[in-house]
Amino acid sequence: MSFSFSASELQFFSSSNMKHLIILCDGMADYPVGSLGGKTPLMAAKTPAMDRLAREGSSGLFNTIPSDLPAGSEVANLSVMGYDPRENFCQRGVLEAASLGVELSDTQLALRCNLIWVRDNKIASHSGGDLSHEEGAGIIRLLNDKLGGDRIHFYQGIHYRHLLVIDGGDSHVKCWPPHDYIGKNIAELKVSAIEKRGEKTAEMLNRLVSDSAAVLETIAQNRGKASLEEKRPNLIWPWAAGEKPRMKTIKELTGLDGAVITAVDLIKGLGIYAGMKVIEVEGATGNSKTNYEGKARAALEALKKYDYVYLHVEAADEAGHDGDVDLKIKVIEDLDSRLVAPIMKGIKEENTDIRIALLPDHPTPVESRIHVKDPVPVILWGNGVPADAVQEYNEEEAKKGALGLMDQKAFFNSFFGKRA
Repeated sequence: MSFSFSASELQFFSSSNMKHLIILCDGMADYPVGSLGGKTPLMAAKTPAMDRLAREGSSGLFNTIPSDLPAGSEVANLSVMGYDPRENFCQRGVLEAASLGVELSDTQLALRCNLIWVRDNKIASHSGGDLSHEEGAGIIRLLNDKLGGDRIHFYQGIHYRHLLVIDGGDSHVKCWPPHDYIGKNIAELKVSAIEKRGEKTAEMLNRLVSDSAAVLETIAQNRGKASLEEKRPNLIWPWAAGEKPRMKTIKELTGLDGAVITAVDLIKGLGIYAGMKVIEVEGATGNSKTNYEGKARAALEALKKYDYVYLHVEAADEAGHDGDVDLKIKVIEDLDSRLVAPIMKGIKEENTDIRIALLPDHPTPVESRIHVKDPVPVILWGNGVPADAVQEYNEEEAKKGALGLMDQKAFFNSFFGKRA
C-alpha cells in the first residue's frame, strides 16, 4: 500500500545553520537478476544502516536524467548536485579537464580518453585494467611522444581514465561511450561529424584511435599476454567531446558553501566549476578497493566547515559495468557498513543538525552493463523530514515512499528547502 504526505508536509525548509550531506552511490540501482531469484543486488545485500535511514526518513524515486539527455554520470550528478541539467549540461571531458587542473581556452576541445581493452576487434571492456599511477604516467608520456603535437595533448588522470585536448577541435562530433558498447565491433563505432564543421576533428580522432594500437602494443602490459583473458590497455578511446562551460556556483544556487569528496575526475570537475572545495582522500580509488572509512571521516570533518557536502563513491558503477553481480553486492554492503554506518555514528556523536540524501545517480544493471535512465531510489533523512511507511532501502520499496516520483526541481526543493 502506498503512503503519502500532504504538500505542506513535503515542503521542508532549512534552518539557517543546518548541514546538508548527499551520499551518492554511483550506479548502485539495478534491475532484478535471475541468479538472485528476481532480486536486485540492492535487495539481496545486507544494508542495516541504509534500512535505518529508510525507516526514519522519507523514500521515493528521483528521475535524475531527462528523457532528451544522455544517460551519463555528468547529467545525473548535475541533477543531484542541485543543477538543472538542461541548462547546465556539459560533456564530461571538460569536467575532467578541470579536475586535472587543465585550464581550457575558448578554442580547445576536451575529451575523456579511456585506455580500453579490445579483443577480436570488439570492445571487451571500457577499462584496460586498474593501472597504477606510475603505469598510467608512462603510457601518457608515450602517447604524447608518439601521437601528440602542437594541437594534440594527452593528460594523465587515474587508472584507465585520462584526458585528450585538441587545440582548434570542433565539438560537433559523435563519439561512443565505451561502457555502453561492450561487445561491439570498433569498426562500427568510428567518430562521425554531426555537422560539416566537425569532419576534420572526426578524422583526427579516428586516426588517433587507429594509430594508438601500434603504440600501446609495445607497453609492458601487452607483451606476452595475447592469449590471456586479463584486461589490458591496448587502444585509446576518446569520447564526451566538449568545450568550456559556464555555470553558477553552488553558493549562488543554494546560498551554501560546498565541498565535494570523490576519486573520480568527472565529479571533481563538476565541483570545481560549481565553486566547491575538492577534498582529497588518501586511498580513494574509484573502484571496489576504495578507502570507504577515509571517505566517511573526510565527510564528517567537512561538515564542521561546510554547509553542503557531496560525497561520491564510484565502486558500484564499476561492478555494474563489469557485469559482476557478486562484487556489486559486496560493494553495496561495504558502502553500508564502512561508509554510511560510520557517518551516522559520527553525526549522532556530534549531534549534527543535518539533512541527508542517499541515492545512486543512475542504475548500472549488471546484466546490460550500461547506464540506463530509470528513476533511482532516494532517501531523505534528518532535520524536518517526517518518517513514511517504508522500512527498507531498495528499488521496489522506494516506490511506496511518500516522496513519490521527483524530477530535479522537486528534489532540489525537498533537499535544500528552496523554491527554485
